[in-house]
Amino acid sequence: MDHLWTVFCGGSNCSSSHESSCVDFISVMNPSSCINHALIICFDLVLLVMLLFTIMSKKSSKSSQISAYIRNISRLQIASAIINGLLGFVCLSFGVWILEEKLRRNGAFVSVHWWMLFVFHGLSWLFLGLTLSLWGQRFPRSPVRLISILGFLIAGITCGLSLFTAILEKKVSVKMVLDVLYFIGSTFLVLCTYKGFRYEDGDKNGLYDPLLGSANGGSKTCSGSHVTGFAKASFLSKYTFWWLNPLMKKGRDKTLDEEDIPKLREDDRAESCYLLYTEILNEKGQSVLKTILLCHWKEILISGFFAFLKVVTISAGPLLLQAFIKVAEGKESFKYERYILVVTLFLTKNIESVSQRQWYFRSRLVGLKVKSLLTAAVYQKQLRLSNSAKMIYSSGEIMNFVTVDAYRIGEFPFWFHQIWTTSLQLCLAIIILYQAVGLATFASMTVIIVTVLCNTPLAKLQHKFQTKLMVAQDGRLKAMSEALANMKVLKLYAWETHFRHVIESLRLAEEKWLSAVQLRRAYNTFLFWVSPLIVSAATFGACYILGVPLSSSNVFTFVATLRLVQDPVRSIPDVIGVFIQAKVAFSRIVKFLEAPELDSKNVRVKSLNTRTTSEISFNSANLSWDENPLKPTLQNISLSVKAGDKIAICGEVGSGKSTLLASVLGEVPITKGTVQVHGTIAYVSQTAWIRTGSIRENILFGSALDKERYQDALQRCSLVKDLELLPYGDLTEIGERGVNLSGGQKQRIQLARALYQDSDIYLLDDPFSAVDAHTASSLFNEYVMGALSSKTVLLVTHQVDFLPMFDSVLLMSNGEILQASPYSQLLASCQEFRELVNAHKETAGSERLSQVTASRNREASSKEIDKASAEKKDQNLGGDQLIKKEEREVGDTGLKPYILYLNQNKGFLFFAMAAFSHLTFVIAQILQNSWMAANVDDPNVSSLRLIVLYLVIGAVASIFLLVRSIATVVLNMESSRALFSQLLISLFRAPMSFYDSTPLGRILSRVSSDLSIVDLDIAFNLLFTFGATSNCYSSLIVLAVITWQVLFVSIPMIFLAIRLQRYYFSSAKELMRINGTTKSFVANHLTESIAGVVTIRAFQQEDRFFAKNLELIDINGSPFFHYFSANEWLIQRLETLSATVLAFAGLCMVLLPTGTFTSGFIGMALSYGLSLNISLVFSINNQCTLANCIVSVERLDQYMHIPSEAPEVIEQNRPPVNWPTEGKVEIQNLQIKYRPDSPLVLRGISCTFEGGHKIGIVGRTGSGKTTLTAALFRLVEPAGGKIIVDGINISTIGIHDLRSRFGIIPQDPTLFKGTVRYNLDPLGRHTEQELWEILGKCQLKEAVQEKEEGLDSPVVEDGSNWSMGQRQLFCLGRALLRRSKILVLDEATASIDNATDMFLQKTIRTEFADCTVITVAHRIPTVMDCTMVLAISDGKVVEYDDPMTLMKNEESLFGQLVKEYWSRHNSVE
Repeated sequence: MDHLWTVFCGGSNCSSSHESSCVDFISVMNPSSCINHALIICFDLVLLVMLLFTIMSKKSSKSSQISAYIRNISRLQIASAIINGLLGFVCLSFGVWILEEKLRRNGAFVSVHWWMLFVFHGLSWLFLGLTLSLWGQRFPRSPVRLISILGFLIAGITCGLSLFTAILEKKVSVKMVLDVLYFIGSTFLVLCTYKGFRYEDGDKNGLYDPLLGSANGGSKTCSGSHVTGFAKASFLSKYTFWWLNPLMKKGRDKTLDEEDIPKLREDDRAESCYLLYTEILNEKGQSVLKTILLCHWKEILISGFFAFLKVVTISAGPLLLQAFIKVAEGKESFKYERYILVVTLFLTKNIESVSQRQWYFRSRLVGLKVKSLLTAAVYQKQLRLSNSAKMIYSSGEIMNFVTVDAYRIGEFPFWFHQIWTTSLQLCLAIIILYQAVGLATFASMTVIIVTVLCNTPLAKLQHKFQTKLMVAQDGRLKAMSEALANMKVLKLYAWETHFRHVIESLRLAEEKWLSAVQLRRAYNTFLFWVSPLIVSAATFGACYILGVPLSSSNVFTFVATLRLVQDPVRSIPDVIGVFIQAKVAFSRIVKFLEAPELDSKNVRVKSLNTRTTSEISFNSANLSWDENPLKPTLQNISLSVKAGDKIAICGEVGSGKSTLLASVLGEVPITKGTVQVHGTIAYVSQTAWIRTGSIRENILFGSALDKERYQDALQRCSLVKDLELLPYGDLTEIGERGVNLSGGQKQRIQLARALYQDSDIYLLDDPFSAVDAHTASSLFNEYVMGALSSKTVLLVTHQVDFLPMFDSVLLMSNGEILQASPYSQLLASCQEFRELVNAHKETAGSERLSQVTASRNREASSKEIDKASAEKKDQNLGGDQLIKKEEREVGDTGLKPYILYLNQNKGFLFFAMAAFSHLTFVIAQILQNSWMAANVDDPNVSSLRLIVLYLVIGAVASIFLLVRSIATVVLNMESSRALFSQLLISLFRAPMSFYDSTPLGRILSRVSSDLSIVDLDIAFNLLFTFGATSNCYSSLIVLAVITWQVLFVSIPMIFLAIRLQRYYFSSAKELMRINGTTKSFVANHLTESIAGVVTIRAFQQEDRFFAKNLELIDINGSPFFHYFSANEWLIQRLETLSATVLAFAGLCMVLLPTGTFTSGFIGMALSYGLSLNISLVFSINNQCTLANCIVSVERLDQYMHIPSEAPEVIEQNRPPVNWPTEGKVEIQNLQIKYRPDSPLVLRGISCTFEGGHKIGIVGRTGSGKTTLTAALFRLVEPAGGKIIVDGINISTIGIHDLRSRFGIIPQDPTLFKGTVRYNLDPLGRHTEQELWEILGKCQLKEAVQEKEEGLDSPVVEDGSNWSMGQRQLFCLGRALLRRSKILVLDEATASIDNATDMFLQKTIRTEFADCTVITVAHRIPTVMDCTMVLAISDGKVVEYDDPMTLMKNEESLFGQLVKEYWSRHNSVE
């Protein structure tokens, strides 16, 4: 320090007039003194730093705005710029002249303070004066005014001092003249900032302008009151996090809810981030990584500056320690040095705190913005994904990109600066070490280099294992999402145990890579934690060999430097891990973003000519799902559809009917010819796509409510009666995929949605297959022929009854249009069509035509609809919806989630081992340093003995470190394994009511992102938190033991710190929980959008769904933003407390008489004290991260204890092996309700199905037909009554025993990703020959043989590469393979043509001749040859008799259904 002072001040150390002393009050006031010059340079530096921050925090203006600024420059600005610019230039020139003179005279830089003052002061004033005068109005008003006022005050003080000295000494210098001129210049500057700038009214603070003024056609503004306080925070408020106080106070007073959390400011919202990203990506054509860097380079640069400032301030610590030891030994450099050291120590620690908090906060904010834009980009991409890309990326994988990969990338910016700051800190440490121990520093460097080199191959392995882990995780998540989405099918087939075992085997493969990743991480952690011990050993050994004398001064400078560096060095494994995870995640997302997109622009044309002759035209078009010209899905398609045409499309299963509609939508790639579509399209898919939300929201689909049009849509879709039965009318919440609606109701809601959109073209893909004959007839007359009379309609149907009403009928076969003609012409000229119609006649039997009379459907008036809806609202006000708000823990759960985590597989034992090992390591470190402090200056202890014992203690400590690392990995693996196992069993044993009321996204967010956090983060965070906290307290204890006086300050400080933490946690925990629940919103919206992407694109609603996604991302981002802001709020206040404790300890050391403390113990106390701040930061950071992560355990726990279904097997009550032998089903007073608080769905049904009988179940849509079959399989348990099968009450046996003995062909045909073989026989119980035989019986043999792989032909997710009819045939194949005595057909032939239906009915009659076959059907012909028909209405048995008897009774419900069906059939004749 003496040397630096001598270089700066010259030999005299002082001014010419005050050579005796430099730091008394008079010297500070003297304009010619060295200390005065040093202070002025420091003040200039502060002003420059403030100005740089103001500039960097301002967004760049567009060129048009710059020209406006130039025109708005006032005269006062010009005057201020000229005066201050000239002053700065004169001062700079004078300084350069002094330097030149000194070099010419002395040939060396002696007494640099004179020329340095003028050069630095001139440069800073030149920059400050010109920038504020000319460009000040472009920056935020508050910081600019603050800088000008500070400049004015400093100039005023120096001017006053100069005038006072001139009067006292009666002489004037150039410096005094310049000081007076500077005061005049600063006055102009203040006037300029207050009076000279012309701020526009709407732009008082440019810092808060929206990054992108408009989005989606308009500027979005938020009500200022509910936008985060950060948006309008002042300069000081931002740097102290004062703006967060209102939210923290609210969190203490009440439990925070989603409504309490303010919105993000405009710049930080997903929309702004994504628009900026796409703008730069499109303009500059850069890679995704470069684009993201260009979007956020300013924020990265600012946070980097704060990181640099933090490293510089923390590196000053050991130098201060050295100075303290010298002062304690009585070697003061100048008077009052001890007090300046204490003040400097306090200020340094506070600057370090502010800079680190801003670094962390701004990095986290960048991470949030990057995560938001990537989530938005992935969502936007999946809306545009081509069919070939869909084959590669399953919905589970896309979900993983958002919930896991984007999260990992969002974490990376927080760690980014640690990559270079750690290196910089090491370099500065080496310089300090060289000053302390000389050449022995090279031993330290060697150890550090070797440590880094040892880690290089490890990092490569870590990258490889991380990639493998992500792939394994994808595979497991794909299987889980598919199983969870189709849980009803798994339960019906009794396959859930098998699928659970498949997922468990995939999890084992995942665990293999997980343990590999975590072991490398543990090795990494051990290597970097033990490296300070090795560095110490090498350095002290080198000191002994080189003969470097060891004293308390250089030893504890070394120890303090090492303690400051060891925490950043120890975090290197985490930095490497995060970097690798982010790199792997980023490459996966980029690969997805580069996947091919659907190009439908050439198909859907915006026509400027209103007189277009045709709305749809195919010109010699070949189309292929695989984009393979050699294998067209549709070929030689030439078709022209004029406006208002009604076109019916029919043909056998797999002929290409649905593909033709998809071609109109632009979904199928064109390999030859052209397809053009003019006008808007409404599309009704074959499989109903219903979103979570109310019925009204599903029908309006983003359009404004027009009551008249809405009521008309309900009426024409026969929904009025259904709405009367629903608890909330049209405001009833529908579960995901419409689980609380019947198949017919879902389809009619789809039809109402299409009608309400009032489009030009209507594409209807077999919408009548899911509804009964009566409803189908009503829909056809009211909807197709009535409401759509002036529209263009393309209807795919298997019901030939409607065909005569169409302008043209397309007959398709093998991907070609065989013929397109009006019905009568086609019937006369086409043999294939005649066969199709005849098959329809044969199915029902034409002898019954005479009994048929036409019937008309009753209509409801719009008044009735209004009345019904109003009544429902009144009745159910405050009632209970099906979809519950997602649960979250509230308040302080204390140690409950931690105990839950540690209770798994001896977790407490492994944690205790790790914690004990770490405590032993900390105690060993204190013993090392105590030994060194007590004996370093003792001449009786040799250097060799001193060093050897120091090293022995270090070696023992390193063994405990190794034990700690291994115990942590074992804890991680065991707890993770146990939690996953419990979660999986709970989910697979959950009843269907759980899946009906829980959106899939909620479950998937737990098995993806929450499970990933449990797998990778919690165990290490738990140990790091314990370690960092014990390190922090050990530093406090060492300080208190050595300087007991510090207890007077530290005890109140600890009390205050605990109160602050409690205050913080009341808000922070709720913020993290809300972050967890809102994460599910994003996941659920993504899942639904992937499922309904064709419908979304058809209605051209991509922008609305994308906007909703952006909104949900922000709803999720806001609690996270306020959570990490709260972290920094807390740490900054705790750091101020720790700086106070340290400064007080330093004050005690310098105030107490010399000799009170030995220099060794002063060095030890300060080395621990200096690391107190950094230990505290690591402790609180780890506590906050752990509190964040442990929420994932809470969320997993919520789904680990779902009330289970009945036992799979009841050992003491197992049915006989061949049960059921007869197939007799007795239903006795059966009552079913879906939830305890809901009304009965089946109200006391009693009937008997004799063994071997064929039973048909009929009834209107929503009457309870499917519920009865659900009761038979115990998907819902009876609220009353019982079902007896062959003398056994099915409620008394295990559900696996029950379901595995029954066969079913479910309403929704479901295929799983895999092969044809796997879909027919997932349990692998049948031979290849049996499978081919079954395929032949199901009319699928040819379709499978055409594919090269045969039985190993691929089936993609949801079976979307097979037609709906083919999927139902696969389900029939499964039933034929099982050969059950009781077979249930739930609308099993709804999606197949009449000819195939007739063939299948024959197959079932033949194959299940002696079995009880229960058929739920909307097609009357399907049940005409049944032994008995059960008619249900409103959950009650209306009639149960043989079909002929019922038909003779004209009043019977079955008779009415038959009449309705055959009234349509008349038209065929």
